[in-house]
Amino acid sequence: MIEKVFNYSKEEKKNIEKIVNDDNLMLNHMVLPKDEGLPIHYSNSNVYMIIVKGKMNIKLDEKEANIYTKGDILNIPYKTKMNVKNKDEETLEFFVIKAPNPKDM
Repeated sequence: MIEKVFNYSKEEKKNIEKIVNDDNLMLNHMVLPKDEGLPIHYSNSNVYMIIVKGKMNIKLDEKEANIYTKGDILNIPYKTKMNVKNKDEETLEFFVIKAPNPKDM
């Protein structure tokens, strides 16, 4: 078998899981029920967020919060302050791609 196969959780409960962590990139899968969020932090790489379900409320640096929904892909530059929350009834689910992998930065 040439390809590698990766799996991720299909549950609705809060979950932050690292799926891929290799020399090329880091890929995380995140599920945030209503009123859940990530700790405020700074991006440690060039970050792409792919929203597959729900609505993401995200505040970057000191800007006003924006809302993004299923099908949106955000690109967040390195060293950007991030505040990610789910303020909606529907569970928020998204993937985070970090390239390059922060371990190389």
